[in-house]
Amino acid sequence: MTSGITASPPSAPMQRWIQLIIGIVCMSMIANLQYGWTLFVNPIQDKYGWSKAAIQIAFTIFVVTETWLVPIEGYLVDRFGPRPVTLAGGLLVGISWVLNAYADSLTMLYISAAIGGTGAGAVYGTCVGNALKWFPDRRGLAAGLTAMGFGAGSAMTVIPIATMIKVQGYEATFLKFGVMQGVVVFVLALFLMSPKAGFSVPTSKQKAQWASRRDYTPAQMLTTPVFWIMYLMFVMMAAGGLMATAQLAPIAKDFKIADVPVSLIGITLPALTFALSIDRVLNGVTRPFFGWVSDRIGRENTMFIAFFIEGVGILALSAYGQTPVAFVILTGVVFFAWGEIYSLFPATCGDTYGSRYAAANAGLLYTAKGTAALLVPFTSVLAAAGGWSAVFITASVMNLFAAFLALAVLKPMRRRMAAASAVVPPPLRPVNA
Repeated sequence: MTSGITASPPSAPMQRWIQLIIGIVCMSMIANLQYGWTLFVNPIQDKYGWSKAAIQIAFTIFVVTETWLVPIEGYLVDRFGPRPVTLAGGLLVGISWVLNAYADSLTMLYISAAIGGTGAGAVYGTCVGNALKWFPDRRGLAAGLTAMGFGAGSAMTVIPIATMIKVQGYEATFLKFGVMQGVVVFVLALFLMSPKAGFSVPTSKQKAQWASRRDYTPAQMLTTPVFWIMYLMFVMMAAGGLMATAQLAPIAKDFKIADVPVSLIGITLPALTFALSIDRVLNGVTRPFFGWVSDRIGRENTMFIAFFIEGVGILALSAYGQTPVAFVILTGVVFFAWGEIYSLFPATCGDTYGSRYAAANAGLLYTAKGTAALLVPFTSVLAAAGGWSAVFITASVMNLFAAFLALAVLKPMRRRMAAASAVVPPPLRPVNA
């Protein structure tokens, strides 16, 4: 960011908030593809007799295509703008669930999952990238609010979907919700746009010192050590959190507390149900909260705080989780200190590598989620060898090491990189808006 500030059109301040809201709603419309899937597994098995393992391959295909194609979709956003990519994403999201309604073979179910993952990734990458471009001064908050749409977007529709499955069948639910979600994304996509050339907002001197003075292309970004440090940290945080949280059900069962009633804040639920319910809420709230904090005290400082809390929380869960109340509370701490990675890392990426290629660059960093997912199956190996304590200790060490890297490695590297870009800003070849 240069010292001079280009005046934005009078409508720009309102326009960027409109763009942010559109992105949040679009993200909410694709959340069910991931978080609502579990409601359909048993009905599908009851109808066709396929094993749950075979059915869940569809979910794996969805996650892989949703994650690993985001860099390509982000490149298309940077090249052609957010509108056509999100339009295509809305169509694919709708088609995916409509196909699920008629899928009478595992092959068709898998094809549908690939289509849905591609569509969801297109919407996810577009909305996060667009938020980073419109809010160079509040990237943490903007990325967090957008990611919250995906993390908590299914909360309002879980009960309607579950009820419709019971009353009308899973096929009708797939069909109706698929059409509804696809249409909403498609219509809202018509109003999406990137900020015009020269768009900027007043930024404090402290933030300006950390902002990149140039826009790095994805290829240029991949040559910088900072990107690979962030990628390593992202993988460790994502894998560490998933290792501790993805196995909550078997952990609660082995601790013999899954069905023990827990009463907190006037609510009484079985311990496992309570913990999973907290997941939905805190997994969404933490993203804008820590994003907002990072806008004020710095990305790396916020990373250290959140990652440290996560590491200590996992250790505490290992030590005291066999008590039902402690299990629920500590699970909440772990979820709250984990979900913020989906706001902190995109915001840091935007700060470091500029706004012009923000969608593609953030998409490349987002593939760390897919890499981390590949490590999660080793949880079972660790549990078999050393019990759940081995899983907890491994996850905690990964989180604490990531916290150390944030302050000791990433922060000084980014400071040097920002200073260097201010001294010698290399020219970039023009790219169509």
